[in-house]
Amino acid sequence: MADQAFVTLATNDSYAQGAMVLGKSLRNHNTSKKMVALIGPMVSEPCQSVLKRIFDEVKVVDVLDSGDTANLALMMRPELGVSLTKLHCWTLTHYSKCVFMDADTLVLSNIDELFDREELSAAPDPGWPDCFNSGVFVFRPSLETYGRLLQHCTEHGSFDGGDQGVLNGFFSDWATADISKHLPFIYNLSSIAIYTYLPAFKQYGGNAKVIHFLGSTKPWSCTFDPSTKQISGGGQEAAARPCFLVDWWTLYASAVEPMLQEQSEEQPLLSGCVESQQSDSVTTETVQEESSSSHAPLLPTMSSEERKEQWEQGQADYMGLDSFDNIKRKLDTFLK
Repeated sequence: MADQAFVTLATNDSYAQGAMVLGKSLRNHNTSKKMVALIGPMVSEPCQSVLKRIFDEVKVVDVLDSGDTANLALMMRPELGVSLTKLHCWTLTHYSKCVFMDADTLVLSNIDELFDREELSAAPDPGWPDCFNSGVFVFRPSLETYGRLLQHCTEHGSFDGGDQGVLNGFFSDWATADISKHLPFIYNLSSIAIYTYLPAFKQYGGNAKVIHFLGSTKPWSCTFDPSTKQISGGGQEAAARPCFLVDWWTLYASAVEPMLQEQSEEQPLLSGCVESQQSDSVTTETVQEESSSSHAPLLPTMSSEERKEQWEQGQADYMGLDSFDNIKRKLDTFLK
């Protein structure tokens, strides 16, 4: 179906690598649909080049930010304001129907059957099941809907400060109007929800089709030892979901990392390894010190001056190096 597509979003290089893994997982499971990556202007040229090798279409979009610090603080996720950029997916009107998937999702089997559903089909959020989780949803691109969504943002804002609050407010009858628009949880299985109902996971987890790495700790926040299949870093969140993290990292190491390394040979800018949970800058020395037996995601380097300029332009990397967790960690270091 040339007029149907999977769509994802990456506003920085960390999420771009998540999108690469997602794209590879869709390809590996033989999707017949087109694949589109929406990216913010902060995604580097090397990462854009790799994305273009995986996706049928890569489109740069302006970053939208709710600026709702109060509600974002309630969730302890200040970086989620930029998730409103997701609304750009409704502008892809050269497609008749799309399935949006967050860049921190991983496909475990073919899910093309989702295109049999109608807008707005989504799975319940594990935190509040009468809300849908906006990490995976079926929609129909429409400039009219896009305009109404922006108007809704202006008039009502977002009750959680991010895209999920906006979309649940806009599609407010999702919980009650049409049960056929309720996707089974296996299409958006929250990896952090596994141990809240472990018996159910043991019973149904083997049917999972999409894993969603919800929470502040993402797969690329960790490091991976391919010889032992061990994950390190990432704290308690990572420790609670090792099996799916290994799946993510195995695909990253086998299919994505070689493409990034090939790109680094063509564009020397891509020369650093970063553990975003442990440092706020990347240097060539970091690469030299990195053990060959473990991997951290490859990310382009950025000088302190370049980062300062982006801050001054209001383009801080809220979901990457400039995330709340990294800033807090740096402040804690100074205070100690």
